[in-house]
Amino acid sequence: MPTAYAKCFDPTGARYGIPTYPWRMAPDGYATRRQLRARGLRPGGQPIAAQLMLVNRRQGTPRVAYLYRVDRAKLVRPMTSRKWGALALAMLARRTCPRCGVTYSYCLSTRHGICGLCLAAEEQRTAA
Repeated sequence: MPTAYAKCFDPTGARYGIPTYPWRMAPDGYATRRQLRARGLRPGGQPIAAQLMLVNRRQGTPRVAYLYRVDRAKLVRPMTSRKWGALALAMLARRTCPRCGVTYSYCLSTRHGICGLCLAAEEQRTAA
């Protein structure tokens, strides 16, 4: 096993406190949150069972992905009509300019919080 993998290989959890495996070398039965979600599952309150680690040679800081046991995972809760409604209102608020009130087909930038037309008008006002 190359030394890069040896730094990340700790199946007993003696070094890092929980079982640690090199990137892409986790045993069967474990999955990340995204992998669980792709299967229609969620961690369901279970503790972190293991972790994947990748040591970056340039920065020296390791990247970590937490793993959960698939057999303990629960099904994803279905969206209710109230949740769909709340999500629709939140997305509408993200697409509406608070200054001019125009609703766009895309989400506005959170950097400025206003649409491009209002931003250009504000820049014209401050430049003059």
